[in-house]
Amino acid sequence: MAGGGDGGAFFSVIWGLGASGFGWILVTDFRGAARRFHAMSARSVPFGGDRPPVVGVGFVRFVAGVFALAGPVVLVTGLLDLVRDPAAPEPMPRPPLPLAVFAVLGAGVGLWTFWRRSGVLRPEWAQGGTLRRAAAVVLTGVLVAFPALLVLGRTTPMLLVWLLGGAAGVVLLPGRRDGTGSGPGADDVRAPR
Repeated sequence: MAGGGDGGAFFSVIWGLGASGFGWILVTDFRGAARRFHAMSARSVPFGGDRPPVVGVGFVRFVAGVFALAGPVVLVTGLLDLVRDPAAPEPMPRPPLPLAVFAVLGAGVGLWTFWRRSGVLRPEWAQGGTLRRAAAVVLTGVLVAFPALLVLGRTTPMLLVWLLGGAAGVVLLPGRRDGTGSGPGADDVRAPR
């Protein structure tokens, strides 16, 4: 992972932070986060119907464990690369038109998937408090800003927006302190007493 000029070190730091945060929250099942993530994933698949999920919560926790272990390693490697070569990442070249169109369409599908009736963000907005609503607004903004910054070739702001979206996701993933969730599958993921 080269540091500086190609932005690889900065990407490694942001990826390491995100993988560590999501990985540890899911692997420890903090406030039922793994069960909630599993339920949200199963219910937010477009056109998926009510079929039973292919994998269980144990598989989700296993994969999260891989990310929880790899995240800190990638984070430290990225930080070491930044210390060795702290040059700012250069802007990415502008992507070709088909990629730009695909990114914008992907953002539109993402917004539809998140905000549709069985999506992840609509119940969070309807039942959530101020923090959860703010996280839903941030995730919506990230779904718009990330592809826009990708199309414009702005590496650093794009990665910072990605990190901000990950932080908002970490806010929404665990259930509430009273042991209940507020999104899809909230009834299925009560914390064990």
